[in-house]
Amino acid sequence: MNNHNEFKEVDAYSLIEAITSLTNIPGLNGPTRVKMRNILKNKKIIMTVIGALVILILLTSSFTTIKSGEVGIRVRFGKVVNKSTHEGVNFKIPVIERIEKMNVRVQKSEVKTTSSSKDLQEVDMSLAVNYRIDNKKAIELYKTVGTNYKEVILEPAIQESIKATTSKYTAEELITKRSEVSTKSMEELSKKVEKYGLSISDFNITNFSFSAEFDKAIEEKQVAEQKVLTAKQELEKEKIEAEKKNVKAEAEKKANE
Repeated sequence: MNNHNEFKEVDAYSLIEAITSLTNIPGLNGPTRVKMRNILKNKKIIMTVIGALVILILLTSSFTTIKSGEVGIRVRFGKVVNKSTHEGVNFKIPVIERIEKMNVRVQKSEVKTTSSSKDLQEVDMSLAVNYRIDNKKAIELYKTVGTNYKEVILEPAIQESIKATTSKYTAEELITKRSEVSTKSMEELSKKVEKYGLSISDFNITNFSFSAEFDKAIEEKQVAEQKVLTAKQELEKEKIEAEKKNVKAEAEKKANE
């Protein structure tokens, strides 16, 4: 048993040295002996190179760089270690650990959606939402959602928030109270995502698009309102002219008395 253990402890270089001694066996001619020594020498070089490459790979895979505006989540054997890594170069155990990077800068999510107004008009909207991950909640976000939080949490919440808000306004109010609709939608969205560590900094409605029938109705209404305004202006003008005539007539009458 002891001999067996001692044999296992013999390293590759000792084995090579033992084999090299065989080249000194009497009876081997010169060229054969030189050839065997060269082969053994080349094998030793190859093993040295392979060993150096393995060490280099292990060293390079032992460090991860976390840039400014990023948080590193350390994962060991698939389990999150409850400690985020700092900016700069961070050590990790090769094979056993990996570091997932999460962006904590302000990011933008652009969403297109269709909603219905209070008066049941269908409206297509383009939205632009600025958000960021809270550094202190990045680990919990990764644990509960992962790195695809935008698709899983944020974008569905944006859809729900804008639909809940637009249902409280008529189609015309969505146009005239656009800023108010954006503010209300942002408040609604913040309530939905803040528990996940997402902070909303801006909510913009970049474009409205209504049905052709609604656009035509709005245009006709604007034309009608313009006509009413023109008629009122003409009536006011006629009243002023009539008053001028009355004043002139009154002045002439007094002059003739």
